[in-house]
Amino acid sequence: MKVTDLYSLFEANNLFTKELHLDRNEYLSTSGTIDTDIYFIKEGSLKIYVINDAEEQIIRFGYHNNIIASLDSFLSSKPSDFYIQAIKKSTVKVISKADFITFLNSEPSYLKLWIAILEDMVLQQMEREKDLLITSPKERYERVLKRSPQLFQEIPNKHIANYLRMKPETLSRLKKT
Repeated sequence: MKVTDLYSLFEANNLFTKELHLDRNEYLSTSGTIDTDIYFIKEGSLKIYVINDAEEQIIRFGYHNNIIASLDSFLSSKPSDFYIQAIKKSTVKVISKADFITFLNSEPSYLKLWIAILEDMVLQQMEREKDLLITSPKERYERVLKRSPQLFQEIPNKHIANYLRMKPETLSRLKKT
């Protein structure tokens, strides 16, 4: 199922409870808070990151037509370890966990769809972990470029460099080769 179909499905089932407009650098969610909502990004881009040794470490991005969530908090209903922050002016539509669970339980095919989405997220996370184990900045860059070319259209280089665990100058040099 394409993301546009997913959006239409959510819209048809009245799952969106509100629409949020975020300014650049505004937080959608912060570490230490419980956030069980799911967000569909209508426009803009956001980053998910943790703070490690007083340094921001980006672990994921979301942009137009992506779903984003504090998945740790969504699944556990406990405070999240993650920050979700707008990289640029963004609009997100909100689905509450309660409404989403009711939706999933209303039709077996919806539950299968959610399992497929979660499986895809797990596979993406495994690819991300592999990226972090690769010592060559060039190989990390090439893997992410192959997997997510749109990322380089949507996200500023300084954030991609952070995500790839390299200096912006290194990323700039790699992009020129």
